[in-house]
Amino acid sequence: MSGARKAYPLRVDPALWAAVERLAATDLRSVNAQVECLLREALKQRGIKLGDPRPVKRGRPAREQEHG
Repeated sequence: MSGARKAYPLRVDPALWAAVERLAATDLRSVNAQVECLLREALKQRGIKLGDPRPVKRGRPAREQEHG
């Protein structure tokens, strides 16, 4: 699988979504990151091993320095 993240539309019960939003806010994560974390924890509990997630590059690209 390539390094790109998979986009997936998800239909969720509103009460479940609200609980995930609260948990994400408590953990200082986005809801998307919280869902990914919960999925990884659930898979780990079932004995499914995954590699560590790849860090996502954030911020501005490095500025090119002027030569002269």
